Amino acid sequence: MAPLITRRRLLLASLLGCVTPAWSKTSDPAKLRLAAAWNDEHGHRIGLLQRLENGMAPLASIEVPTRAHGVLVQADGSLLAVARRPGDWLVRWHPTQTEPRWTWAEPDRAFNGHVVATRDGRRLLTTETDLDTGQSLIGVWDARSMEKQTEWQTHGIDAHMMLLDGDTLLVANGGVPTQPETGRSKRNLHTMDSSLVRLHGQSGALLGQWRLPDRRLSLRHMARNSSRVGIALQAEHDAKAERDAAPVLAIFDGDKLTLAEPVPAPGCAGYAGDIASLLDGFAVSAPRANAILRWRPNDGWQAPLPLQEGCAIASVRDRRLWAGGSAKVLGVESDSQVSLVLRPSLRLDNHLVLAAG
Repeated sequence: MAPLITRRRLLLASLLGCVTPAWSKTSDPAKLRLAAAWNDEHGHRIGLLQRLENGMAPLASIEVPTRAHGVLVQADGSLLAVARRPGDWLVRWHPTQTEPRWTWAEPDRAFNGHVVATRDGRRLLTTETDLDTGQSLIGVWDARSMEKQTEWQTHGIDAHMMLLDGDTLLVANGGVPTQPETGRSKRNLHTMDSSLVRLHGQSGALLGQWRLPDRRLSLRHMARNSSRVGIALQAEHDAKAERDAAPVLAIFDGDKLTLAEPVPAPGCAGYAGDIASLLDGFAVSAPRANAILRWRPNDGWQAPLPLQEGCAIASVRDRRLWAGGSAKVLGVESDSQVSLVLRPSLRLDNHLVLAAG
């Protein structure tokens, strides 16, 4: 691995003293805890939020150099978080410890926001971009030493989220060409090539690749529900009318990749922020419509759940849904709902993961 540059050394030195030691070993384990990334008066943070009487408050957190994106809770209670693309850091941190373990991207690589751990816990997999070629890769890391072992091609660009599927790995190639200097400024959208790929879980060999008929639909986030995988979509059409009419959900049954019917709720702008399994279908967040959407294969779309800037969602055993918005966390089970207020300075980022409760 390349030596750390001066900026990174300075960031690490400053962040080691920025742990918020709010974790208590006597905390009630039955209370709801969600792992998340957020911004507050202290800057960018990752950590745990815990349910109080009628709100959610930070239980333990650390400051991170830039906005985080994907968060993963490991079996030992530690959190893994990755920088928002194009990112240069990956961190492992346990709430009972004060020193996080930082890993930095190589100079010609950028993290694309997501990490998964293999089922045996020995390896970590990250979506990355080769900054010289623009092609996407899966970085394969030793989970203990946090050193890169090898890389696999994703056979596309703009790879985003991964999903372990038995002994294979599903990868969503977003397909959006971007400026290499920023990793976010879109260009030449007429050349978009989004795809879902299946890779061998040990060798990374390509086992299958699927595309939607509409090249302007970018595959981003995924969730499994029984035999189905739901994929949240983001429309990149030039015309607003086309974006507004675009579907926000694709379904993969293991053989075919198909589109769910367009959402009847107005204002989605073809943009799905996050996805989680729910009952025998999926919940999809639509932050531009200030709503959480629910879809079931036999019933289609249900009535939207209003939630201001609702984006981050997580489900509990496919029956209970927790969704984070700009001012509150919404809990939904059947027809019952509970609103948990967030403090005004705390703004959740894209994803939530259940940690306990």
